[in-house]
Amino acid sequence: MNRKQFLSLLVVVLFLGGAGLIVKQRGRQSWEHSSSALGDKLLPNLPVNDIAQITLQAGTNQLRLIRTDNRWRVRERANYPANFSQLSAWLLKLADLKVAQTQDLGPSQLARFALLPPGPATNTATRVEFADANGKVLASLLLGKKHLKQPAGSRPAGLGDDAWPDGRYVMVGGATSTLDVITDPLDNAEPRPDQWLDKDFLNVDKPGVIAVEFPEATNSWRLTRAAETNDWQLAGAGPAEKLDADKVSGVASPLSSASFSDVLAPDTRPEASGLTNVTRLTVTTLDGFTYAAQVGQKQTDNYPVTFTITASLPPESAATNAPSVPGAKPDDQAKAAADAKAARKTLTDKLAREQQYQHWIYLVPSYALDPLLKPRGELLQVETNNPVAPAVVPEVK
Repeated sequence: MNRKQFLSLLVVVLFLGGAGLIVKQRGRQSWEHSSSALGDKLLPNLPVNDIAQITLQAGTNQLRLIRTDNRWRVRERANYPANFSQLSAWLLKLADLKVAQTQDLGPSQLARFALLPPGPATNTATRVEFADANGKVLASLLLGKKHLKQPAGSRPAGLGDDAWPDGRYVMVGGATSTLDVITDPLDNAEPRPDQWLDKDFLNVDKPGVIAVEFPEATNSWRLTRAAETNDWQLAGAGPAEKLDADKVSGVASPLSSASFSDVLAPDTRPEASGLTNVTRLTVTTLDGFTYAAQVGQKQTDNYPVTFTITASLPPESAATNAPSVPGAKPDDQAKAAADAKAARKTLTDKLAREQQYQHWIYLVPSYALDPLLKPRGELLQVETNNPVAPAVVPEVK
């Protein structure tokens, strides 16, 4: 082989090798990308502290989270408080997201990555828009379909049943020709109001009275106790009515760490909310709090419930003007007064916090209320009318 032939062959080999490398790189389903985008923040200038409105739209569904009165609220749930911990963590995550892959694409490819504008059509994106208190848009984002991770040796992407989402295809702002991939699927970025509500609302401690008033009066009952260590007593118990301790234990902690599935607007009509022919539930605590609830007809797996919360607290002067204890040291007396004042403030703060939740209709899971909504007879011991006859011992001769 002469020098000219060798050089020609070398050029062909280099060309084929380069072409093969390009094809291989294009065909790989990985997070590799051009070094210019590696590690860049997806939203580098997102002014988190200026955001006062967040809109999520997918298909024809829309969710608006608004910051008003120094608190985030869910507009589609009659401005019910939003879960601030969840929302703030989500915003910080978005502000810190980094680009894992980027590529150019044409308009005909938008549907392939579910990046068409939101609307009733198929293959549309979820739009996330951030605005300030005046409604000025600060940033926007289109979330397309999720990127699937393929285990080694599996079928091509999109064909394997063992793939799992490890990222998402996105477009920033008004971009129409550049697609980015992030390494977080952002599963909770959905316009579902119930997922953004603050569901930590009531905490009923130390119940002293539990009463349930059914539409059918004979089913109603009232339990009382004077202290946490006392046994429950059935008010107005007849001679044959004896409480079953095991059955009563199921109703002894009503609404402790209560939660709910969703809320309805306060002006929802009773026929639409299910608040007709209601059962009345009243719990009075040993601290002086009274929780009065109206429970409507069960719908699917939830009861519609409204609450009224009041409290009978000692006057503020009771702590500062407490009678002196004979023989008590001045420091001990002052500490007792300070403790009483702090305890009263704790109860006052709790009342103010919980009274904020009186204005909505709550959909409370049936498993939380079914143990409470037992008819009177189901709390009583069952008397056996047919006692077992004693065994006959044969006579020994």
